[in-house]
Order: sequence, then C-alpha cells, then structure tokens
Amino acid sequence: MNAGWRIPFLNLSLVDRRSCLDVIDQMRISIPDEIKQAKRVIQDRERIIAQAQAEAEKIVTAAQEQAAFLLQEKELTKAAENKAQEIIEEARAKCAQMQSEADRYAVEVLVRLEEELNQQLVTARKGIEALKADHPSPH
Repeated sequence: MNAGWRIPFLNLSLVDRRSCLDVIDQMRISIPDEIKQAKRVIQDRERIIAQAQAEAEKIVTAAQEQAAFLLQEKELTKAAENKAQEIIEEARAKCAQMQSEADRYAVEVLVRLEEELNQQLVTARKGIEALKADHPSPH
C-alpha cells in the first residue's frame, strides 16, 4: 500500500481511509484462516509427537521384555547346566560306589568259593587216602 499523500515538512502521510479499511478487512479474513492453519499444523505436530512417543514406548517395552526373556532364558540354561552337572556327579559317585560294592561282593564270593574248594579238596584227599589205605598198592 503505497497509495498515500505525503505532507511536506512533516514526517506524516495521508492514506485513503477506504484503502486502509479494505486492507484491514482482508487481514481479518485471511488471519483467521492462517490461525486455523497454524492450529492444524500444531495439532498435527502434537499428534505426530504423541505417535512417536507411543512408538518409542512400545519399542522400549519390547526391548525390556526381550531383555528379560533372554535373561530368564540364560538363567534357566545356567540352572539346567548346573542340574545336569549335579546329576553327572551323582551318577559318577553312584557308579564308583556300585563298582566298589560289586568288587567287595566278588571278593566275598571268591573267598567262599575258595573255602568250599579247599574243603572239597580236603575231602577228596581224605577219600583218596582212605581208598589207598583200604587197597594198598602192590609196590
């Protein structure tokens, strides 16, 4: 709006009232639209930020759940490995005990067998001596 008259020696200008009112009317019309558009932009921005925050929270929650799952899985694996080691050690101890008991039993059986065989041998020798005594040999 450069349509106006300058007053000499004063730093003033006269403007056409109608032109000023037209400009003001145009501003009244366009400014509410611009304000509405700015509000929409702000609402869209806030909505996008809220969606981004919700997505970030979902990602963090999923990461925390995954970390907890992996930690639990690791603990379960470690517990299973410890239990397996205990079972192996128990089995080895039982095996050693059973082998020791089996060896002891075998020794007992063999000692009894030896005693019985010795008794059988003594009996056989007595029988031979008795037969020899009853039937002396011609030599």
